[in-house]
Amino acid sequence: MQDDITSAGAAPRRHSSTSPSIAVAFGGGGARGIAHIHVIEALDELGIRPVMIAGSSIGAIIGSGMAAGMRGREIADYTLATIGQPKTVANKLWSLRPVTVRSAMTGGLRLGQFNLERILKAFLPPAIPNDFSQLQIPFKVSATDYYGQAELVIETGELYPALAASAAIPALFMPVRIGERIMIDGGIFNAVPYEHLLGHADIVIGVDVVGAPEGDGSHMPNRIDSLFGAGQLMMQANIAMKLRLQPAHIFLRPAVNRFRVLDFLKARDILTESVGIKDDLKRALDREFEVFARA
Repeated sequence: MQDDITSAGAAPRRHSSTSPSIAVAFGGGGARGIAHIHVIEALDELGIRPVMIAGSSIGAIIGSGMAAGMRGREIADYTLATIGQPKTVANKLWSLRPVTVRSAMTGGLRLGQFNLERILKAFLPPAIPNDFSQLQIPFKVSATDYYGQAELVIETGELYPALAASAAIPALFMPVRIGERIMIDGGIFNAVPYEHLLGHADIVIGVDVVGAPEGDGSHMPNRIDSLFGAGQLMMQANIAMKLRLQPAHIFLRPAVNRFRVLDFLKARDILTESVGIKDDLKRALDREFEVFARA
């Protein structure tokens, strides 16, 4: 499924008197979402500023940088200087350690107890503001309402709780309370939330970094790989259904299959292997611009 690109080729849903407006949705996929940076760089190189951005999970985190006004090169440099450096990661995680032994052991130290909002505040760049109102581009964050069994799209209020809610992978991070609701990873309900942008721009781009299990068909996956692989298969089934019902104008799949959801220390490798998506996006945009000009 990798190195895949689909251009819907449909007539733009909205027209303007000059060049077409662009909106982009960045999907969830853990460390594989570092490939989103290339999409931002390609848009920068073309001089395109989206009129709206949506994101789910890691896509919300990367998308928040673009919405805050950061360029793709800035995001790449910051990523490689932080999570791309094992020593820097260790130092930042050490700074998040419990202050006392009692606080560390209360209730037992269990997988899934990590507070993602604290982690994001330690790792994200200073350019990311505290509130949606301080962003430069309208931004929609997808999260999953655990008990409501539905997607929640957040676009106002405090930004960091929304990002944490969107990226709260079950069994790894604590769920996040938004208002009176309990939220978990947005990718569970909507891995690539491009449909929330349809009608807001002439050309809507969706970027899928969910990936899929990869191998020779005979290797037995371990328990962790099979758990995450099953999640990938379910999310890809949901994406396939959405694409049949209402496709984005451009749908991209960077080459990220071989990377695992927590391979953040392989940031440089992810960027190297997925760089081809920049040219894929530029070619797809050329085609959509031609469609727009004829409409």
